[in-house]
Amino acid sequence: MTMYIITFSNLEEIKFMADPELEAIRQRRMQELMAQRGNGNQQNPEQQNAQEEAKREADERRQLMLSQILSSEARERIARIALVKPEKARGVEDVILRAAQMGQIAEKVSEERLISLLEQINNQNTRQTKVTIQRRRSVLEDDD
Repeated sequence: MTMYIITFSNLEEIKFMADPELEAIRQRRMQELMAQRGNGNQQNPEQQNAQEEAKREADERRQLMLSQILSSEARERIARIALVKPEKARGVEDVILRAAQMGQIAEKVSEERLISLLEQINNQNTRQTKVTIQRRRSVLEDDD
């Protein structure tokens, strides 16, 4: 039987009465989490600014590449998709950028080609939903 006594006022007061190996694993994991939390909060502002600047530059390069690959109509369509489903737009952009880097795209991607790509992605991602209903029969019912 495992008994847990947890006090939230001080994390070091957490006591577990269980397997010694499991307790050692828990203690190591708790130390790792505390170290990660401490390191994450103690970044100086210069490091944070540098990270933000690098992220902005990467995003600008990405947008520049997309503007070179996509026609204006296709860019508008992706922008509209991003308003509703940002993760889907990001995925489509990733597919297009990968294809361009591999040399599979020779000319600008038109809106029609983008639509066909979106349809292919939708067909791959659709899940078939099957609902089965099983009715319970009462013991008192007769099958006559």
